[in-house]
Amino acid sequence: MEWLTIGEVAARSGVATSALRFYETKSLISSQRTDGNQRRYPRATLRRVALIRAGQEVGLSLAELADALEQLPHDKTPTRSDWERLSNAWRSRLDAQIDELVALRDELTDCIGCGCLSLKSCAIFNPGDAASGLGTGPRYLLGDSREAVATER
Repeated sequence: MEWLTIGEVAARSGVATSALRFYETKSLISSQRTDGNQRRYPRATLRRVALIRAGQEVGLSLAELADALEQLPHDKTPTRSDWERLSNAWRSRLDAQIDELVALRDELTDCIGCGCLSLKSCAIFNPGDAASGLGTGPRYLLGDSREAVATER
């Protein structure tokens, strides 16, 4: 097995050594220690770090990434079936996120700068926090209607 230093993993992955140490504290990656207490990572760690970075870029939480990485082998490069299983597990989560991003893009199209053309149809205008009864977050962007807010009252 080929082992890499923390500096080599950082250089190859584009992730700071401090981030690698943080990932290790969260059990996202693991290392072996030399007699001099230096970290050594198996080459397969590069794929795990790449997955972490890609997952973070699309908004997956570290907890979601940890759950996924727990399903992958720690000491060797994952196989095609390993990746397929991981992809299938994330499919519905990522599809929902895509739908939310499309809604955000489409709802904000009518806005100019930070002023809306119509506060009556603005997807983020929520006077008096009226939509709070429907849950957390931007309720209108998440698909709730103003009629649903009226029904809650």
